[in-house]
Amino acid sequence: METADAVQQDKSIRPKVKKSIIDCDIHHYTGLDVTKAYLSKQWRDSPPPPAPQGGGHHFNGGVGGRMVDSFPPEGGPAGSSLEFMQQHHLDPHHVEYAILTGEGGGANRLQYEYEAAICCATNDYTIEQWLSRDARLKGSIYVTKHEPNLAAKEIDRLGKHPDMVQVLVHNGARLPYGNRFYDPIYQACERHNLPFSIHVGAEGGGVNSPTTNTGPVSHYIESRSARPQVMMAHLASFIFEGTFERFPTLKVLLQEAGVLWVVPYLWRLDQIWMEERIQLPWMKKSPSEYFREHVRMSTQPFEATPNRKIFDQSMKSMFAEETLMYCSDYPHWDFDSPLMALPKMDDALWDRVLYYNAAEYYNLPDRRADQDKKPHQ
Repeated sequence: METADAVQQDKSIRPKVKKSIIDCDIHHYTGLDVTKAYLSKQWRDSPPPPAPQGGGHHFNGGVGGRMVDSFPPEGGPAGSSLEFMQQHHLDPHHVEYAILTGEGGGANRLQYEYEAAICCATNDYTIEQWLSRDARLKGSIYVTKHEPNLAAKEIDRLGKHPDMVQVLVHNGARLPYGNRFYDPIYQACERHNLPFSIHVGAEGGGVNSPTTNTGPVSHYIESRSARPQVMMAHLASFIFEGTFERFPTLKVLLQEAGVLWVVPYLWRLDQIWMEERIQLPWMKKSPSEYFREHVRMSTQPFEATPNRKIFDQSMKSMFAEETLMYCSDYPHWDFDSPLMALPKMDDALWDRVLYYNAAEYYNLPDRRADQDKKPHQ
């Protein structure tokens, strides 16, 4: 994908973003060098446990996996300067709300207390140094998912904060997310009306299960190609384990693992459920119905279809007018500009994907311009 500067240079032949958007995935920098100050003295003065092995990203684009032009001119990591992010992405692309997802996704080790402390520090840093400085920004609650009771405690601590709008974990996990082991997390999500978002990453890392069912992979391209199968396992687990029956208001986001693979996968889930549903008496709906009611998907990275007809049919088959939400993945090397992320769509679908699906998912207001158009009561 092209950088924001490249898009701006090509204004003459590309449409401008005429309406404001919600970007559901912006990676602000959350390295330990900036979050350490938010750790308690106990953890600040203690040497950290050994880092988890395996599952690392082997970025082969940009600089260290970031867009070449996304580094602040004053120095520092990409995504570390709010002012530069405002100039480089938020302002030129008319971002009305930006969901910050940091540079992690929760814990991948079994040192529960330490991991919980890191999550708390990251959350507090995000609130103080980012959310308090720009009303467009909304945050994600990091949790130590391998100890669901500690995760629930952190959700309860921050669940009433008006700018923390989701609970965020990695795709990589020890168990599929529909397993009842995680129920305390979903109970806390429902208590605070917070969605549960799964971002790619950490597959095969630390104590997490391998990247694929056949084991670890050798190259980054293999890991990236395998991400949908990990999301498939989580999605099937949510549906067939009865998670959405136990937690009828739970909302789930599958983020940054591609999109259109879900179309034939839902066909498959519906078919095998019809054949074997006698084994699952707790399921009251078909898998595709559960998906439509509870699950959302982010646009980045969106697969290029062979032709327009396949794109249109795929969007219809995955209920995109309800389930698809735009994200840029800024400032990563495969950043998707809102000018180029998707083929041209009619205005109604564009509004749903680029704004209103996310507004409903995160319980955010209508677009300000649309509010102004409404007749006064």
